[in-house]
Amino acid sequence: MLAWLRNQGFTWNHKRIYRVYCGLGLNQRIKPKKRFPVRHPQPLAQPPAANMCWSVDFMSDSLTDGRAFRTFNIIDDFNREALWIEVDTSLPAQRIIRVFDQVASERGYPTVIRSDNGPEFIAHALAAWAHDHQLTWAFIMPGKPAQNGYVERFNRTYREDVLDAYLFDTLEDVRTITDDWILEYNSIRPHDALAGSTPLAFAAAANQL
Repeated sequence: MLAWLRNQGFTWNHKRIYRVYCGLGLNQRIKPKKRFPVRHPQPLAQPPAANMCWSVDFMSDSLTDGRAFRTFNIIDDFNREALWIEVDTSLPAQRIIRVFDQVASERGYPTVIRSDNGPEFIAHALAAWAHDHQLTWAFIMPGKPAQNGYVERFNRTYREDVLDAYLFDTLEDVRTITDDWILEYNSIRPHDALAGSTPLAFAAAANQL
């Protein structure tokens, strides 16, 4: 660069050039683009029984004071049952592990968990947890949300019925309304994908076969 500037007629010394170079931030290392492993997602299909595959995803919204919060949604692909919605301002990988263990303490661990490639899901701690519990983590391909279509459809309903329908002053407001909505969603609201049954009724009928 110094030789090029000299050829252009500039007489600056190398120290001045370096100060300008650093002042423009040109000495900063370019962070390489994160590359994901090659994904080979399985076709989206309803499992033949409950607790075989859970689909998970995050959503975001804000309180009336502008503070952002996130929700972590878990559903069972078999009957679209809402297993849990965790609400907080921050939901790191260790918090997600605690949520999984809490849900599994009541119904057992699934065979497969399907998700996108969010930073929480590709964390080493979560990979180690999945390995310890002998479950498969099925990542969708980046930029292909339709491959996680069950939870995406659930997210849309939750958005319309709760997040867009209410103004929340506190996180407790979000949690209370969400808990009430989950009860209605699972036990009262009919689902076209379940031939008009509710998630709980659909699971009960399957257990009687």
